[in-house]
Amino acid sequence: MFFVISKIAGFFALPSNIVAAFCILGAGLLATKFRRGGVRVLLAGIAALLVLGYSPLGNVMLLPLSERFPAWQSNGRIPDGIIVLGGAIDSEITEVRHSLEMDSSAERIVAMLQLARQFPAAKIVFTGGSGNLIQDSASEAPIVGRLLESFGVARDRIVLEGDSRTTAENAIFTRRLVQPKPGEVWLLVTSSFHMPRSIGAFRKAGFDVEAYPVDWRTRGWADALTPFNKLSAGLARCDVAVHEWTGLVGYWLTGRSSELFPKPR
Repeated sequence: MFFVISKIAGFFALPSNIVAAFCILGAGLLATKFRRGGVRVLLAGIAALLVLGYSPLGNVMLLPLSERFPAWQSNGRIPDGIIVLGGAIDSEITEVRHSLEMDSSAERIVAMLQLARQFPAAKIVFTGGSGNLIQDSASEAPIVGRLLESFGVARDRIVLEGDSRTTAENAIFTRRLVQPKPGEVWLLVTSSFHMPRSIGAFRKAGFDVEAYPVDWRTRGWADALTPFNKLSAGLARCDVAVHEWTGLVGYWLTGRSSELFPKPR
């Protein structure tokens, strides 16, 4: 039930969908006796579209998330395992085209392959099923398993978890699958802006992991003053940021995160 509610709530919380709703409502009212109100609503929708699309607001909202956990620094200890969260592969197109197709979070897969080579004794755990609410899509895990083997990673190092649909399930199912021992070092690879919610979920599940953020999207706080030169880019950035902030609050309210805004220990 939480999965369904989160997907529906996430759809209606996206700024792009809210702006579209305002514009549709305003345009619809133009043909009624509420034409004056329709003009105001439509103009408000257009103004919001321009602000969200061209101003640096998306970066302003995203930066506190992506800068929360710094880039991982080795303390000399070799990781026992590398955990990579799903969400970087378009499994539907991959299965149909028989070609690996990745989305805007492809850095997760690149980091996974780099770390697999850098730490040849570490387990490589990929956790990610299908997060599609409307249609029954393929799981990412088998695709990643084949990819790892094609890059020469031994099969006994690969652990695949293909049933999870949310970040909370990633944490719970992965802990149950690998059964980490006290003192072991496990790295968690996911997008930097997604790291606070991911760390909160893993801590709640009783799995102490070290953050390995990738997919930064910004150069740093300097981008808080940099406007976008393409409307779609700024709008997409706002969607990502609002989705993640909504997820953080939702996880905290439903007891799926250890705290509201997790930070490094």
